[in-house]
Amino acid sequence: MLRRLVTAAAVLAGLYALPAQALEFRSVKETGVALYEAPTLSAKKLFLVSRYYPVEVLSSQKEWSRVRDATGGIAWIPQAALSGQRWLLVTADQAVVRATASADGQPVFSVARDGVLQWQEAPKDGWVKVKHRDGSSGYARITDLWGL
Repeated sequence: MLRRLVTAAAVLAGLYALPAQALEFRSVKETGVALYEAPTLSAKKLFLVSRYYPVEVLSSQKEWSRVRDATGGIAWIPQAALSGQRWLLVTADQAVVRATASADGQPVFSVARDGVLQWQEAPKDGWVKVKHRDGSSGYARITDLWGL
């Protein structure tokens, strides 16, 4: 009996020692990609998304990925429609991108809600380096973005 308890305790300890799984964010490759209710093209189309739209991959099966968007909506998308390139969605009314990672940094440009910015470097001290599609880059507050 004691041996079973020790074995059970060891198994449980091993489960808690597993590393946390990192979030997997991807972006949509092309404009007009449908998100579906189920993992089949015959399923109900829930909505269309634009190129660069970021999604969080929750799981994958065969040629489909189950994803969550910035609103918390969950849907299915063909894996072939996803890119490994990281884009971030502006969730604030406006994200001001600055030359330095500081609220005192010189503003370089701004992006309105639902705009997208390409992720450049890992966030640090509440800021993330981003790049606009026109090539401009700088630092945005992580609280203004979704997809990190």
